[in-house]
Amino acid sequence: MAQLNVDLVAADRKIWSGDARAVSAPAADGEIGILVNHSPVLSVLGEGTVRITGTNGEKVAVRVTGGFLSVDSNQVMLVVDDAEVLDGAGVSGH
Repeated sequence: MAQLNVDLVAADRKIWSGDARAVSAPAADGEIGILVNHSPVLSVLGEGTVRITGTNGEKVAVRVTGGFLSVDSNQVMLVVDDAEVLDGAGVSGH
């Protein structure tokens, strides 16, 4: 089964890294949803919540203040200015 390889990092630390089924993020011009085999995209992120659904069903929610998102060949990289994990969401990743 195909999956996304996701890295969510802030300037000072790795927030989450692992395999996922879906990612949603607050793009500058509205919410963007990423699923497997999404076309390549580079987007500026605004303030909001990044939500990741891991391949095992794990849910991760992280409040971000901006940054950027890159997607290419099922590789998703989110580089954010600042991040706060919400509601005790798991952040162990792989």
